[in-house]
Amino acid sequence: MKVTPAIVQTEFIGVDAKIVRSTNPSCVGLKGRVLDETRNTFVILHEGKEKAIVKDTAVFHFTLCDGTVVEIDGKLLVGRPEDRVKKQIRRLW
Repeated sequence: MKVTPAIVQTEFIGVDAKIVRSTNPSCVGLKGRVLDETRNTFVILHEGKEKAIVKDTAVFHFTLCDGTVVEIDGKLLVGRPEDRVKKQIRRLW
């Protein structure tokens, strides 16, 4: 899979995720599969327990289906998943 700015429009349910930075120190280092996504949170299955992670305050590493690891700031992911897929991506170059 080619990593482009459009990666923020993909579906993240079922993808492995790890929190690498967060304003909540207890969330840093949590990793697991994304079970659900709402407008402001990801629900991650971590060691058999569901953990809700606020998107706006965290930076995630997502492992895609081909093994590529992508770092995405959660601020880019805030919004309903169905609306994020339709959103235009602003190019900075």
